[in-house]
Amino acid sequence: MRIYHSQLSQQLSKPLVHFYLVFGDEPWQKNDALDQIKSVATQQGFSEVIRFSVEENFDWLQVMEEYQSLSLFASQRIIEIDVGNGKLDDKASKVILDIANTDHSDVLLILHGNKLDAAIPRKKWFKALDSKGCYVPVYELEGRGLSIWLNQQCKALGVRLDAQGMSMISDCYAGNLPSLYQELQKLAILYPGGAVTLSELELLLIDQAKFTPFQLTDTLLSGDLKQAMHILTQMKHEGLAAGQLVWILHKELSQLEGMYVRLQQGQEIGDVFKHYKVWDKKKPLYQKALHASSLEQIQMAKGRLAKVDLLTKTDTQLDPYLLLADVCMAIYHGETMDKFPLDIVEGANAS
Repeated sequence: MRIYHSQLSQQLSKPLVHFYLVFGDEPWQKNDALDQIKSVATQQGFSEVIRFSVEENFDWLQVMEEYQSLSLFASQRIIEIDVGNGKLDDKASKVILDIANTDHSDVLLILHGNKLDAAIPRKKWFKALDSKGCYVPVYELEGRGLSIWLNQQCKALGVRLDAQGMSMISDCYAGNLPSLYQELQKLAILYPGGAVTLSELELLLIDQAKFTPFQLTDTLLSGDLKQAMHILTQMKHEGLAAGQLVWILHKELSQLEGMYVRLQQGQEIGDVFKHYKVWDKKKPLYQKALHASSLEQIQMAKGRLAKVDLLTKTDTQLDPYLLLADVCMAIYHGETMDKFPLDIVEGANAS
C-alpha cells in the first residue's frame, strides 16, 4: 500500500502493519516518517529496536536470524534496515521474501533508504512487503504538496499565518524543509496561540532557500522568470559554480531547439516527447515553454549563453550570475534582450 507522508499519521491511527518501506531524498519527511512509525510502535509494545546498515559484503543471514530469534529483552521488536539505494542482490532478495512469507506479528520490519530507481518497486521482494505493508515515498515538496505540508505543521504547532505569510515563508525556505520546520518551531515559541503578522514575519525571516539546477530549469520551462531570478540569486549565495549552470542550460536549450525543429517538420508532440524520453510529469512544463517561446528566441538564448561562457572565462571581474539571468530572460523576451548585445572584445577584457 502506497501512501504519502501527509497521510502517514492517519494510517498509523489504524492497526499497525508489519512492514514499512520509507524511501526518498527529502531528509525531514524521511526522518519524521521513521520517528512516527517507531513512536506509535513503541506505544503498542514494540520496545526493542535492532538496527542494520547495508554495506559491502553485508551478511543478510544476520537479519533472518534476528527476525526468527526470540528476544531476551522484549516480546515485540522493531528491525530497522538502511538499505541505501534499495538494489538488493539475490541473497538479500531471498531473505526479504522469506521474511514477508513468515510475517511474524511480534516483529515490525522497517526498510529505508535513498530515492528508488523506477525498477525497484517492481521487484518481487518489494511487492511482497508492499502488499502486506506500507510504502512511504518522500519527495521534495513544492506547489500544492508544500502547501498541504505547511498547513499541517502550522496546525500541529499552533502557528497562525495568513495567506501572504504562508507564501512568504514557503518561498523563503523553498527546498530546505528542515530549516522551514525549525522556523515554524521558533514561531510557535515566540507567538504561542497568536497570529503572526506579515511585518513580524519579515523581521524574523532570513532567506535560506536551497535549490538544485534542475529546479532552475523546471522553473524556466514553466515561464516563472521571477522565481528563476530568485533561484539564481540563492545559487550565487551558496557558491554554486556558474559553469555547472552553463552546461545544464545549454543542454536544456539544445533540447528545446530540437523539439521546435521536429514540430516544424510536422511531427506530433507526443512523438517528440517520446524521442526525447520526456517524463509524464515534465510534459506540461515543456508544452508551456514551447507555447510561450519560439525557435528564434531559444536560438538567441543559446547564442547568448555561448557568449556568457566565453565572457566568464576571459574576464574574472564579470558577474556570471548576472549574465545567466540575461540568458534566462532571453528565452521568453528575446526581442527585448536583443537590444542589449553581449559584446566580446578581443584582446582585452569585456566590459
